[in-house]
Amino acid sequence: MDPVRNRLFLSDLIKMDFPQSVFEEVRHLVSLVYLDYDFTWLCRVFKDMVSLYNGSYPGYRPCTTPYHDLKHTTDVLLALASLVHGAHADGVSFRERHVTLALIAVLLHETGYIQREDDTAGTGGKYAPVRLERSVQFLEQYFSENGYDMKDLEICRDFVRCTDMEMNPTGISFASKSEETLAKMVATAEIIGQIADRTYLEKLLFLFQELSEAHVSGFRTELELLEFTLESYKNALQRMENELGDVKGYLAKHFRKRWEIEYDMYGAAIESNITYLGHLLEDHRNDYRGNLQRGGLLKRLELLENAATE
Repeated sequence: MDPVRNRLFLSDLIKMDFPQSVFEEVRHLVSLVYLDYDFTWLCRVFKDMVSLYNGSYPGYRPCTTPYHDLKHTTDVLLALASLVHGAHADGVSFRERHVTLALIAVLLHETGYIQREDDTAGTGGKYAPVRLERSVQFLEQYFSENGYDMKDLEICRDFVRCTDMEMNPTGISFASKSEETLAKMVATAEIIGQIADRTYLEKLLFLFQELSEAHVSGFRTELELLEFTLESYKNALQRMENELGDVKGYLAKHFRKRWEIEYDMYGAAIESNITYLGHLLEDHRNDYRGNLQRGGLLKRLELLENAATE
């Protein structure tokens, strides 16, 4: 069922459930690329995003979306840092400031799901159809309030827009080819950061909740979303290989250089998840929940469902 389970996974090397642990690995990777990198700005944004998701950022409620949560953000952040490091190992370089802006864009790219403190109706899941617009608004507000450069804002905003599955980075007028490549890396990280999560399949049930609240058409049941996921993965793979320039190829370079591992751990995790999803749909359509038990997430899901009916 799981042909690559005998391999190591990222969660065996890094405490993926702990944002600070993931961020420390990101810092390490960036320091391998830029020996004198100044982490002041990146650390401040990371600290602010932890506060935002935890509910201690002025004017906002804690994150209420169990799929698009802080872990989702840090998963994508690490994937991007890994791509940048892998490109560096392959002799490809980027301007330091552009990498910083790409990392900041990832930290801010799902802020559109966060509710303001006076928004107490439902959860942030209701904003799924307008997530991108709201994230860009938060980004603009954040840059303005902190006095950041407006030229940097323009670049960061374009990076955030590339996290939209409908956006082709080649349709944006980047100032250089390297910026466009970074944008493709941001978009690729958004895909692999999600699908490589060891609890990705369990978290899809949380995604169904979010989409249901937003009245997104096409998914009447969890099972329909699982079926769609198998098909959408094929589309995502095609997008990465074509529209996004197959930059995921840098991951093999990253794992060889960073961990002396001779395979792409993200690719192995994704293969495992998609293979198991196919197994569920073929052999366990009537009891798929009973075969999704990693991370104790189903207990959390049941608590949320019970709270919604009370």
